[in-house]
Amino acid sequence: MAAERENPVDAPAAQAARRRARNHRTVALSCAAFVAVMTGAAFAAVPLYQMFCQVTGFGGATRVAAAAPGAALERRVEVRFDANTAPGLDWSFTPEQRSVEVQVGETKLAYYRVHNRSSQPVTASATYNVTPSQSGYHFAKMQCFCFTDQTLQPGETLDMPVVFFVDPAFAEDPEMRGVKTITLSYTFFPKAAPLAAGAVKDGKAPL
Repeated sequence: MAAERENPVDAPAAQAARRRARNHRTVALSCAAFVAVMTGAAFAAVPLYQMFCQVTGFGGATRVAAAAPGAALERRVEVRFDANTAPGLDWSFTPEQRSVEVQVGETKLAYYRVHNRSSQPVTASATYNVTPSQSGYHFAKMQCFCFTDQTLQPGETLDMPVVFFVDPAFAEDPEMRGVKTITLSYTFFPKAAPLAAGAVKDGKAPL
């Protein structure tokens, strides 16, 4: 029996149906790709924002430097140190010096002291910012305890160093012309300590 020939009247309709199917597949794949990209962006948002702030000094964030400037300038600026603890953290946290005068481009070392007043080990992490906020781009740290978990045993005291400098470009920035004081401020926030192996939480041991 001879094969049945396609009705020429139905051919355009079949072609249109195939085009619609291809279009639907394209839209579905595009949506799936968009969801995957947005999911990845959500997970990356926090570290990317932190990196952006450190590079630009946005929001009073300081820069991270690998090396000190070649020479110091004659211009001087006072750097003040501020320390805070979030509610629920039974630590005392203070700068070991309230302020220091530095030359622009001079590398300086300062210390903060933290003490665990509680009767149990406590883990916390510090965030920071500088004021005025626009000076953050010129304030560079070579060593810092920020964003690093610090665990103190009951009654333990720890001295934490900060190595920093004010970049020589500070002296050439018109916005910094009237700035004579920069305040570096840290705030410690408590963090949940990880459960030890075999520990029980809410009546259930971890799997």
